[in-house]
This record gives sequence, structure tokens and C-alpha cells, in this order.
Amino acid sequence: MFKESGKDSLEDPSKHEGRIRSFSHERGNWATYVYLPLEQKNPQKKYAVKPPKELRSIFIQQQEERKQAEIQTALENQHREAEKQEAEREQPPPDPLLGLRVHSWVLVLAGRREVPENFFIDPLTGKCFRTTDEKFLGIESLWNHQNYWVNMQDCRNGCKDLTFDLGDPVKWEFVLFGTGKPLLLIPDMKNEEELEEEEEEKEEPKVFEMPPSWVEKLEISQKDMETRCPGGKKVIQYRRARLEKFAPYLMKDGLVTRVTAYKDFECVQETEVTEHFRHRHDHLEKRELKKGSNTTLEHFSPGHSRALKAHRFVTVGAETDHEMDFYSHARVDGLARRVETASELTETFEGRPDFLYHRHVVFGKRVKIQVPAHEQEPNNRPVMQITERFHRNHEKKASEDVAERVFHIAEQRIQLTYHREDDRIVPCWREFKKPRIREDDPDQLLPFAPDMVTTYQIDPNEKPCKNLVLYELLVSLVQEEQKVIQGVKESEKETKAILSQRTQEETAVKLLISVYDTDRNERARQHREEMELAAHEEQLRRAEKDLDFLAPFLAQLGDPETLTREMAWQLRDDCLADLKQRLIDKANLIQARFEKETQELQRKQQWYQQNQLSMTKDDEDTYLSYCSDTMFRIHILEMRLKRHKEMAPQKYLALEERLRRDPRLSEHLW
Repeated sequence: MFKESGKDSLEDPSKHEGRIRSFSHERGNWATYVYLPLEQKNPQKKYAVKPPKELRSIFIQQQEERKQAEIQTALENQHREAEKQEAEREQPPPDPLLGLRVHSWVLVLAGRREVPENFFIDPLTGKCFRTTDEKFLGIESLWNHQNYWVNMQDCRNGCKDLTFDLGDPVKWEFVLFGTGKPLLLIPDMKNEEELEEEEEEKEEPKVFEMPPSWVEKLEISQKDMETRCPGGKKVIQYRRARLEKFAPYLMKDGLVTRVTAYKDFECVQETEVTEHFRHRHDHLEKRELKKGSNTTLEHFSPGHSRALKAHRFVTVGAETDHEMDFYSHARVDGLARRVETASELTETFEGRPDFLYHRHVVFGKRVKIQVPAHEQEPNNRPVMQITERFHRNHEKKASEDVAERVFHIAEQRIQLTYHREDDRIVPCWREFKKPRIREDDPDQLLPFAPDMVTTYQIDPNEKPCKNLVLYELLVSLVQEEQKVIQGVKESEKETKAILSQRTQEETAVKLLISVYDTDRNERARQHREEMELAAHEEQLRRAEKDLDFLAPFLAQLGDPETLTREMAWQLRDDCLADLKQRLIDKANLIQARFEKETQELQRKQQWYQQNQLSMTKDDEDTYLSYCSDTMFRIHILEMRLKRHKEMAPQKYLALEERLRRDPRLSEHLW
């Protein structure tokens, strides 16, 4: 079963209570013991003395049992009475407005759409209730888009005894007459199609329609919508708990919800406080404070500058324990969790290329060292031991892939444990003894001797490693040890930096404001006002450009940025010539219309003189009406022509004066 190791093993039976090995001892094969319980039965003696009988009164025993039963009954009664008092104490105080509040809800009647029975729908929650539910104290009226019904039934027992047959005027008095059948319940013997046919055949004219609502359209601003309740704060008291709701941006720290749990029913002794936050710059979402253990647990959403996910710490104590969870995908080192105490540091990693997933550091007692005032070197704790564990790297052999690496810094040892092969029950391991080196000369050569390495190989046929390979491995491990120690120091610095940053974030809380929230975002509001001002100025500039009388003439000259004297005089002459031509054209147009109306009137008068004797009275009335209208138009045209001749010189002079005052032409025309 086992092969000989090739070495003589020393056997000393005196050290093993005289036992002798059945095979030679090999390193790594240890003896296994299985302990089975053995019950030893005492043999019964044939002749034994019987024990004396215990003489006890049955009456006294019954009396004791009765007494114990009475005591138990009294305790149960006390417990039941305490529970009753506690239940009475938990009952809320009487509501002075019970039955006086007005509430509206939806009534769905049975009949159509396969509705088996009547039921209520609360519009605030969307929940369905039976019509016999005790929460509903009564009904004053019902209405829909056709009519309004007043309840005439007794509501002393709530809605349990109400009948919802709206066609019964004794129980439901309708207000509007002639708006269709008051009966809304559909009999079972008639289906929907027959009812529709009857409604189409029997259409009665509506006498009165439901009046429109007199309530104005409700308009809720964005600010009122976010406030949600008067003052932006609402407190709800529960059994041994209290819920506080706050509007967004109402509290300076971004608090929106606080749930406080109490130990007593008077809500005096707090046991746990849970707070929810929104719009925090540090991405804090939730904080849980447990009063009993004085521990605080903070949850963060993705986006924190340190990729912090959760932080658990004790609120009381100089050096407290800290547990930090991180978003590993947002960190370069893949750190997922860090647990730091006064003497230990544990880190968990995810998705690292070197397959590292666990690191455990053991610290010694802090040594007080006097540091000069100008130096700010922290007094770090001495590192005694570092343990690292790695996942399996299938690109390497199991006997060469390190599973655990332990740096015994205080003992000057390094221990490597490799991954176990599939067909083995124990892994290979190797242990190095570090030589003593001077710290002031890190480049010195390390001394090496074969007795500094202890190796255990599973396969005895495998060739042992050469000394050169072992020496190179020792050198690389010493270098890795320095890197790991430096990484541990960086982790300590990062923890202190995170704690300092959290203190600053809690001291001066900053809230994130969306760029679309122009009411709170000052920069966005200023940007919007600047854009509106620029758009208004651009609109005015375009309007001024559209009304510029020099624009078409400047376009003929190519829109020059600066004008010369010759260009200015040319623009003046062109503008005046254009105005003069327009005035002449307008005068000619009025004159042509005047002459046309005069010729038409003369032609109509000649026709009247020729046909005067044969015309009827209607023709004469038509002729007189035409003459009257034509004379009115001729008179208007004559007045317009006269006024135009009077105003033309004034317009010419006004344009000439405007050209002289124009800032683009004034320096060249004066």
C-alpha cells in the first residue's frame, strides 16, 4: 500500500507504549484514531438486597399537586390579565371625528362584465373591499355621468344592511328626471345584447342633463407636488414605532424617511433608528443605528468617490472596529470587503488577475515612537503575520499553483501551501527560513543554504527542485513580502482617509441638484436666463433688420461693413429716387382708377338716356343706386389723390432728414 521512503526511520517502541509499526513512517502520513462509545452494563447479582420502600402519603401528594395547580392557575390568570391590560393600553385613543369625515370611493355594481357581486374600490389605495366591510360607516349619496341618487336608508350598522337597487325610489331618491332608466342593476334573464337593442328601439328625449362641475381645474405646482404634505413633514405613530416623512430637499442632510423603533409602548426607549436619504453628494442612501450595540450601518449607492458600498462601525470608543464593503468592479484592486480591528485586518477581493481573493493581517502592539513635529509619518502598527489565499489557476500544475501564502514576519519564515491535486488528499507545501539581512542595504545578496528550505512533495518519484530554483523563489518571496507589507500600510492609510472623508461629508452635507431643476439649480437658472435674453436680443435684431429701409440698397452694394462717402451719397440718392418713383406710381394708380370710374359713370348715363322711356321702376332704382355708389367712389378717389399730392413733398423731406440722421450715413452727409 505504501512505498518505502528510502530512509531509515528510527523506531522506539518505548515512546509508543511498546507498540511496533507495521510499516515504515513517511512524512505526511499520520495515524488516525477512531473512538467508539462503549456502554458497560453492570452485571446483575443473583443475590441482592432490595432497597427499602419509600413511605409517602398519597393524600399529602394530592394536596401538593392541587396547590401547584392553583399556583399555576393564578399565574396564568395574572398573565392573561397583564396581556389584557397591555392590549387595552395599545388601543388608540377615541377619535373625536369618527363618522364626521367625508370620503369618496367607487361603487361597482354587479351585472355587466361578469361582475358577480357589488364591491367598493378605494381610489387612494386602489384596494377592493366588500360592501359589508366595517371600515365603511355609511353612504350619503351616489352619482355617475347620468344622475344623482340620495340614500334614504338607515346607516346605523354601516353599509351591511344597504340595498343597492337604484331603481327603488323608496331607498334611493334620484335628483334628475328624464335621464334614462334609474334602474342600473341588470336582470339576469336579459343579456347585454338584448338590452342594447331595447335602448336603440326606445330612445326617449332627455329632459335634463347632468350639470357640469362647478369646481375649477386643479393645478398643482411642482413645488407643491414635492412637498406632499403641509410643511413638508408628516409623522405617523405605530405600535412601538414612529415613521417620519420629509419632502425632498426639506432637510439639509437630504433625509426623507426616518423609522424609529422603541422598546416600550410609551415610545421613550429607542432600540433602532433607520434613516433614508436622497440626493446626497456622497451617495448615502440608508443609515441604520442600533442603540443596544451602538453600531451604525451605512449603505451607499454606486458613485461614491471611494467606491464605498457599506460601512459598519461602532459609534462609541477611541479605536473602533470598521467593516467596509466596496463595489469591486469600480476599483482597480478588486477590493470587495475590508474588516479592520485593533489587532487584525481582513480583506476580500474579486476578479483579480493574480487570483488573490483573501488577505488576513495580524498586527502587534503599537510601539510609541517620538516623531519630530515637522514629520507627519503615522505610527503604524507592526505587522506580525500576513496570510494570502489564491484561487486555482488551471494554467499551472496543482503542485506549482500556490493556494496559501503565509509570511511569518516576526518568526522570519515564509510558508507556501499549493493546491491539492484531484487524486490526492493532502497538498504539497514548502517552508523557507529567511536569512537575516540589513535593512539599510536592500540590494544585498541573500545567503542561502539547503537547510533553509523544507519541502513536502506528494509524489515521491518527482524530482526535487534544484537549489538555484529554490534560491530564486526565496528572493521573489522576500520581494513580494515587502510589496505586501507596503500594500497593508496603504490599506491602513486608505481606511483613515475614508474615515476622514466621511467626517467631512457629514459635517458639510452637499445635495445633488438636477440640471433640469431650475428652481434650485442656480447655474441652470442663470444659464436659462442668459439664453432667454440672447434669444430676445436676437429676435429684436431680426425685427430691426426686417424694418431697415437701407437693407435692400446695402444688399445691392454687397453689405459692406464700412461705408465710404461715395457709397453714402449713392445710398441717399437711390433711396430718394425710389421714394419719388413710388409716389409717382401711387399717384398714377389713383388717377387711373378715378378716370376709369368717371368713364363708367358717363357710359351708364348715356345708356340711361337712350333707354329712359322703356325702363321699369326697378331698372330706374337700380340705375340710381349704381350712380350713387359710383359718385361715392369717385369722390373718395378725388380726395385721396388730392391728399397724396399734399403729402408727397412732406414724405420726401422726411426721408431726406431721416437719411441725414442715420448713424451709418450721418458722418458722410453733413
